[in-house]
Amino acid sequence: MQRYKVLKIYPCFFLFLLLASCNGQTKEVRANAFATGEVVSGLDHQIWKIFQDQKGNYWFGSNGNGIYRYDGKQLKLYTQEDGLVSNTIRDIQADTLGNIFISTQRMGISKYDGKTFTTLKPITTAPNAWKLAPHDLWFIRDGQIYRYDGKSLFELELPRQDLEKAFGINVQGLSFKDMNSSPYAVYGIDKDRAGNLWIGMIVAGAFRYDGKSFLWFPETELSTLADGRVPGVRSLLEDKNGDFWLSNFISKYRIREDNGRVAYEKLKGVDTDEYFLDRIAYFNAGLSDRNGDLWMTTYTGGVWKLQGNELLNFPVKDGKTEALLISIYEDRQGVLWLGTDNLGVFKFNGKTFDKFEPQLKAGSN
Repeated sequence: MQRYKVLKIYPCFFLFLLLASCNGQTKEVRANAFATGEVVSGLDHQIWKIFQDQKGNYWFGSNGNGIYRYDGKQLKLYTQEDGLVSNTIRDIQADTLGNIFISTQRMGISKYDGKTFTTLKPITTAPNAWKLAPHDLWFIRDGQIYRYDGKSLFELELPRQDLEKAFGINVQGLSFKDMNSSPYAVYGIDKDRAGNLWIGMIVAGAFRYDGKSFLWFPETELSTLADGRVPGVRSLLEDKNGDFWLSNFISKYRIREDNGRVAYEKLKGVDTDEYFLDRIAYFNAGLSDRNGDLWMTTYTGGVWKLQGNELLNFPVKDGKTEALLISIYEDRQGVLWLGTDNLGVFKFNGKTFDKFEPQLKAGSN
C-alpha cells in the first residue's frame, strides 16, 4: 500500500463499456433444455464482473467466454450452448428469490433460476412510466436504462434537458461502432442509502431519481472536458458524510432540501495538486464498503481508498504485469474482489490484492 498527499502516479486510460439493446413485446423466452454447464479448471483472463449469490456461490462474468460459477469445490462455465443469451458479460445481479440476472454486451439479459436460462425481452413504455420500488432491478443495455419488476422488463427514457445552455457547447454523444451515440447514453446506475436511484450518463451529466422527480447535475467535469476527453459518469458513490462522488476526484455533491425543493451543493473533492487531477481525475469503478469507506479503481494505477481527505493507493500486479482494472466488488463477508481485463481475478487479504485461483476438489459434481 502506498500513501499519497501529493499524488504523482501513472496515467489513466478510460475504457468504454459497450452495451447494446433490442426491443420487443415478449416478456421472456425460455431455453429448450436445462443448463448443464461445463466443468473447467480455471478462469478466463478477462473477468469483468464478480458476484456472490445467496448460497455463497461466486459468479465470474467474462468478456466473451461466458459466465463461471464457483461453489468452493467446482468451477463451471455456462455459455450460449446452455441457453445464455450471449457470452460477453457486463453485469450480474440477483432478486430476492435467488434468481440470477446476467446482462450481456449486445444480446440482452438472461435470467437463471438454477436450472434454465430465460431471455428477458423489454417492453417500450411511455415517458411517465418511471417508478421506484425497493426490490426492482435496474439494467443498462446499449446506453438505455431498464427496470425489472419481477414480471416485466420496462425500457425507460430519461428526461431531456437543454444541454447546450448548460454546458455552453453543442453536446454530442460518442460515435464509436456498436455504441449508443446519444449524449443521454447511460453509463452507471446505483442506489444511495435512502433508496434514491442515481444515473450517470456519457456526456449529459447525472440524474438523481427519488421516485417522484429527477434532480439533474449539469456539471462540466461530468460532460465533455476542455481537452476533448469524455470520461462518462460510471460510478456513483455515497460516503460516510452522505456526500456523493460521481466518477471523479474533483468534486463531490451534497443534497439539500429547501422548503420542499431538492437541490445540490457542489463541494471540493480530494485536496491534492493539479498534476494528479490532470492525470488521474476520474475512476471507472467504485464502491462504498460496509464501513462506509470508498474504494475506486482506475484502468491502470491500481485501487484507491479514500480515507478522510487522503487517498491510499494499492498497486495490483501479478509479478511484473500490472492488472488492467474493470470492476470492484464486496462480497457477503466484506471481502473485496477485482475484475480485470488481462489477469483474471484478484482478492483483498486486508493489506494487498492477490491473484485469485479457484481451489478445486477432484471428483466433485
